[in-house]
Amino acid sequence: MVTFTTTLLQFGQQGEKTGWTYIEIPPDVSEELKPGNKKSFRVKGKLDNFAIKAVAVMPMGGGRFILPVNAAMRKGIGKKKGAMVKVQLQEDKKEIPLSAELMECLKDDPQALAYFQTLPRSHQQYFSKWIEGAKTEQTKTARLTRALIALGKKWNYGQMMRESKPDDKGWY
Repeated sequence: MVTFTTTLLQFGQQGEKTGWTYIEIPPDVSEELKPGNKKSFRVKGKLDNFAIKAVAVMPMGGGRFILPVNAAMRKGIGKKKGAMVKVQLQEDKKEIPLSAELMECLKDDPQALAYFQTLPRSHQQYFSKWIEGAKTEQTKTARLTRALIALGKKWNYGQMMRESKPDDKGWY
C-alpha cells in the first residue's frame, strides 16, 4: 500500500474531462504501484477514511497519472476542490464481471457481440456499468436497448452518449 497526501484538483477546459475533480498521482508513486506501466489500471484503498475499490487511474504523460474523484467519493470524504486528502492505494487486480443481461442480449446479435469484443475491457465496462447503474427495470431495459443499437452501429460508449438524445422523460 502506497500512502501520500495530495490536493483535490479540478480540470477547467480539458475536452471530455472538463469539470472533473481528481487527484494527481506522481510518477514515483505510480511506478511503485505498477512498475513500468504507462496504461490505465485499477486501484483500491482509501481517500482519507473513505474506502475505494476498482477505481481507474489514467495516464497523463510524463509518468503522471490521475485518479478521478467522483461525487460519491467527494461526499464520502466531505471535501471539495483545493482540500488536502490522505491517499492510500494499491493495485486492484480483481476482475469486474460484465453485465450478465448485456452479455445474454449480445448472444442474439453476433455482429454487435463481435464489435463489443474488439473494444478494450475498460470500454466494455462503460456499457456494463451504465446498464447496471439503472435504478428501475424500465430504465435498465431502455439502456440495454440503446446499447445494443449502438453496438450494432459499431459505436463506442462515447459515441452512443453523444449521438443519443434523452427522451422526454430524460431517462439516461
